[in-house]
Amino acid sequence: MNEKFDAIVVGAGPAGNSAAYTLAKAGMKVLQLERGETPGSKNVQGAILYSDALERIIPDFRDDAPLERHLLEQRMWILDDESYVGNTYRSDAFNKPPYNRYTIIRTQFDKWFSGKVQEAGAMVISETTVTDLHMDGNRVVGVKTDRTGGSVYADVVILADGVNSLLAKKAGFHPELRPKDVALAVKEIHFLPEETIDSRFNVSANAGVVIEMAGKITNGMVGTGFLYTNRESLTIGIGCLLSDFRKHGIAPYALLDKMKDHPAIRPLIEGGTMKEYTAHLIPEGGYHAVPPLYGDGWMIVGDAAMFVNSVHREGSNLAMTTGRLAAETMIELTADDKPMTAKNLARYHEKVKTSFVMKDLKKYKDMPKVLENNPQFFTAYPELLNRAAHELLTVDGVEKKAKERSIRRSFVKSRSWTGLMGDAVKLWRAFQ
Repeated sequence: MNEKFDAIVVGAGPAGNSAAYTLAKAGMKVLQLERGETPGSKNVQGAILYSDALERIIPDFRDDAPLERHLLEQRMWILDDESYVGNTYRSDAFNKPPYNRYTIIRTQFDKWFSGKVQEAGAMVISETTVTDLHMDGNRVVGVKTDRTGGSVYADVVILADGVNSLLAKKAGFHPELRPKDVALAVKEIHFLPEETIDSRFNVSANAGVVIEMAGKITNGMVGTGFLYTNRESLTIGIGCLLSDFRKHGIAPYALLDKMKDHPAIRPLIEGGTMKEYTAHLIPEGGYHAVPPLYGDGWMIVGDAAMFVNSVHREGSNLAMTTGRLAAETMIELTADDKPMTAKNLARYHEKVKTSFVMKDLKKYKDMPKVLENNPQFFTAYPELLNRAAHELLTVDGVEKKAKERSIRRSFVKSRSWTGLMGDAVKLWRAFQ
């Protein structure tokens, strides 16, 4: 396999596929290497696809992409042990094409995307582990694989090998992951008849619902739960910081089982057949956890570069965008007949810096630390908010002013006036 390519892309997830496709469409000689049996074979979970990011790469993707449901409704729940308070946004504007967000099954979507990569002219080889980078001094000149004679060379290597990027760490491009910067998410897919999902979630015509959940379901740990409607299944899961799982000694699957038994969630999945379960690491460190993005002969994209907006639960759009920007950087440098040095590849960092990706991460740069140091946002406040709602909505002959005084006293007793003001200021600052 001693062959020279313009670019080698390691990984066939959304980031890697976006980079490989964009390069191949521009006429570059591209090799994409994937560890799994086939692209997407390691991914069984459902996910959300943000159409804008993919549309910038494949404008007509809706013609044949394996999409489950377009999202008509977003629900946000804050749960205590037996109830929830929340809000819902549902708009008919989201029910008119072109749709903005979809649910997908990653194993199907990644396989489709890889097919597009191959149609564009890239060579895709699966069941191949990249064991190391070929270095010429400080410059990356190719990769080593587990295949016999498996050294391959390229002008640029794009690392899209996921959050635990072993290649980047081995080469010293990426520090060892800190448990507080990574969440461990566990997901299940529960199969239900399409008409049952339509009725249960009040949707039809391939429309769907996403529910994002926070509160006592995480047992005081920093994390969230979620539920997505697919065409004939539901994706349900929960994720918390790896550092919190270690600290609290709670098994992730036990946390998910407890969440599924919550009175607000149990009826939504009732009667479903659970056929798929997976665990996955998600980069949650935000702006301060982003490693160097480029060097002599290499760039890093997607989860491998810690590109996830944990506040808005966005990841695939950041992955596809950074994969595209890395590819566009190489295309521009090739057109200008410039070598793939760190000085020139710095253009990729500038592209990311001026895009929504880094701007959004920078906006929420302090949020991970605030949540990590203030567990009351996952314990005290969910209970106080649910108790307040219960008090106000219970009609028992008690005047409303008395109820309001009782609610105020419960908040002050739990957090004190100083604590309440301090918590409000922390959140306000973290959202600026």
